[in-house]
Amino acid sequence: MILGLHVSIAGSIDKSVDRAVALNCKTFQIFTRNPRGWQFQDLKHEDTNLFKKKCKDNDIKFPIAHMPYLPNLASPKDEIYDKSTKTLTNELNRCHSLGIPYLVTHLGSHLGKGTMYGINRVIDACNIALSNNKKSMILLENTAGTKNSIGSTFENLKYILDNTDDKKVGICFDTAHAFAAGYDLRSNEDVKRTMDLFDDIIGLEKIKVIHLNDSKVSFNSHSDRHQHISLGYIGEHGFKAILKHKITKTCPLILETPVDSIRDDVGNLRKVKEIKDEN
Repeated sequence: MILGLHVSIAGSIDKSVDRAVALNCKTFQIFTRNPRGWQFQDLKHEDTNLFKKKCKDNDIKFPIAHMPYLPNLASPKDEIYDKSTKTLTNELNRCHSLGIPYLVTHLGSHLGKGTMYGINRVIDACNIALSNNKKSMILLENTAGTKNSIGSTFENLKYILDNTDDKKVGICFDTAHAFAAGYDLRSNEDVKRTMDLFDDIIGLEKIKVIHLNDSKVSFNSHSDRHQHISLGYIGEHGFKAILKHKITKTCPLILETPVDSIRDDVGNLRKVKEIKDEN
């Protein structure tokens, strides 16, 4: 099981590796820079070399990056869309410098312009970014289906894959988002049905990373709220079923669970390992 967390890059980007290793993670996810702004500083050559060395020394083959918060690849507002597309391009370049194979991105909101409008904006943005970088993969993260969002259905994701360079675009499958979007994961039968459907429409081989999160909201609620593993609406039975599925044996599993008085990152990592050991 290739299990890890989203970790901080505070201090310098290579320290993210130290934080992941200290928690016995086999993988980890980062923002390559401040995720709450448009501006960023170029990576220093010595930092990228140290990051790659630490990953190699600790046998971490799948460090993962996530796009910042502000970009909206489906935006009808040209200024925001252009900045978002440039950010996607820059982040792919940063991933290449760091030896990071996967860049996870949310697909954004069409802001009322319509699903196909938003999908086509995402396709164009991906194609522009990939024309400047062929080293790292863009991973489309499935969404919970909140109002005007793109990417909550397997059919939407398939359409984007079919109209981009499919060798450089894959899927990051978020369990909480899928559940909230109407794909059940609460039992062995539910997991089999959902993953068989994904395989029929897209193909399981397109899933490169899994965001392993429980849901704080009920099935088909179309709301994006993460919960501690086994304490949400997917529940312990659901995660036993998920962790039995073959896809979780080879894909990096990233926790994006809360940190609060109920449980911290260590507690959620421990819970996943307990469930896995019981299978």
